[in-house]
Amino acid sequence: MPNRGPRLVLLGKQGAGKGTQAVRLSEHYGITHLSTGELFRAAARAGTAFGLEAKRFMDEGELVPDGIVVGVVEERFSDNGGLREGGFVLDGFPRTGAQAAELVRVLTSSPLDAALELAVPTQIVLDRLAGRRVCEECGTTYHVNLPPTNPWLCDNCGGKVVQREDDTEAAVIRRLELFESETLPIRDLYREQGLLVTIDGVGNGDGVFQRLVAAVDALRIE
Repeated sequence: MPNRGPRLVLLGKQGAGKGTQAVRLSEHYGITHLSTGELFRAAARAGTAFGLEAKRFMDEGELVPDGIVVGVVEERFSDNGGLREGGFVLDGFPRTGAQAAELVRVLTSSPLDAALELAVPTQIVLDRLAGRRVCEECGTTYHVNLPPTNPWLCDNCGGKVVQREDDTEAAVIRRLELFESETLPIRDLYREQGLLVTIDGVGNGDGVFQRLVAAVDALRIE
């Protein structure tokens, strides 16, 4: 048996369920879940140079440049040597070919075991995201097909439940177009490296999770 957990990247369109499944994989294997948002917030709280730069871009509503994203990731790995020795699941990074290439450099002697792609048809994620509604106060997520008990008031805190600006159909389509142009080349890169494992991401969350676990358990981790 390996003495460490798997080192994974989770890929997929927005709305494919990466965040939810990354958390479940982290808990199942006892590995660290590294989401881009969590990395940015933690680095900003710690006052690191890259973290403060990332916060500035986010506060202005702009995309964080590749160099700063990679810098935040590298700070996280260098600050905790255990990440190099143990397992982790990266969620939301890498997003571009340049980031994927830098990740290889950052990991050095701790290469990835697999890049797991959650495959979900575009129309399904479009329906998921365009129908999503979020509480303005606590962030609880709903859907037009699964609304809160009281008309668009959060069951959790009573806050107003609204559609985010970036969840309109036009905005979602634009994000999916960016995924096609920027992120799909990463899939090709991992396929060439023999790391890509494509998982059917359609269906209930438990079924998708079982397929992910089966794929990870089939890896040869030394």
